Amino acid sequence: MASKENRRITDVGTLKALAHPLRADLYRLLCVENVATASRLAEHVDEAVSLVSYHLRKLAEHGLIEQAEPQTGDARERWWQPSSDGVSIRDEDFRGEPAKAAAHLAAARLFHEQRADLYRRHLDERPTWSAEWAAASGDSEALMRLTAPELERLREELTEVVRKYDEKGRAAAASGDTEGRENVALYVYGFPFRV
Repeated sequence: MASKENRRITDVGTLKALAHPLRADLYRLLCVENVATASRLAEHVDEAVSLVSYHLRKLAEHGLIEQAEPQTGDARERWWQPSSDGVSIRDEDFRGEPAKAAAHLAAARLFHEQRADLYRRHLDERPTWSAEWAAASGDSEALMRLTAPELERLREELTEVVRKYDEKGRAAAASGDTEGRENVALYVYGFPFRV
């Protein structure tokens, strides 16, 4: 049974397991699908089922995903699900040692590139979405003067709002209210910079 908490990744081995490009994609897909087989995921990522199965086992070795209850009567199918509602990776857990810091930086860059790729795909496909979705979608930029504790509180408050909407959407979908529902990605970056 998947935990309802985010899993905090604090070790380099787990971080490296997730920071593989295909594994990161598979983990995201499982978070969207909730449960899936290697065959189903392989269709989404256009890779061989055997390769996808291998990478799913690697994610499972690090406790990022787990076997799910079978969704069909086919005993040959292995179903997978995320082992938690998500993961969190904090800079503070990877400071102090150059190897840990380098692994964290490489992972952060990979995740950013994958998010940017998904947003670029959205921009390319935007004309195919309805006017309602086009109006609801958006991006924004806010340049503020904050202290580190203020930024931390802002991040926490935004996370609470996102969690509320995620729980509401998942509950509605689970009760059969799927009309008009789409997968939605929301990326929020908060970071200091100097001019």
